Amino acid sequence: MSTRSKSNIPARLARGRERFDKFRKKHKGYRRLPESLWSAAVKLAQTYGVNRTARTLRLDYSGLKKRLESTVAATPSDGGPDPKFIELLPSELTGAAECALECHRPDGTTIRIHLKGPQLPDLAALTHSLCNGHPGEQ
Repeated sequence: MSTRSKSNIPARLARGRERFDKFRKKHKGYRRLPESLWSAAVKLAQTYGVNRTARTLRLDYSGLKKRLESTVAATPSDGGPDPKFIELLPSELTGAAECALECHRPDGTTIRIHLKGPQLPDLAALTHSLCNGHPGEQ
C-alpha cells in the first residue's frame, strides 16, 4: 500500500490493521482468526463499511459481510424488550370475557385456572399471589 493511501485511513481503522498484522506475524501460515479480531472487524465495518474494512484489514469481503449481517440480524430493531403482559382496558372486554391463567413457582408447583364470565378478577394481583405466595409465607 502506498504512503498516500495509508494516510487516508482513519485512526481506528489503522489501529485495527495493526492488530491484524501483529496476529499474522505471530501466527505464520493459515490459522483461523480469533473471535476477538472478527468482533473488532465487524465493529469497524459498521463504521467504515464492509468493502473498506475488508480491504484495509485484508479480510475476505464475503466472510466479513456475513458476520456483519448476522450481528445486525441478532440485534432487536427497536432496542426494547418484547412485552410480557398486555393490559386490557375494560372498554376492550366483551360481555363474556374468558382467559386461562397458568403459574409456575420456583419450587415446581404449577396451577392452571380457567376464568369465564362478565367480570374477571384483578388478574395482576391474582397472578402475583399465585406465583409468589402470600406475604409472610415461606
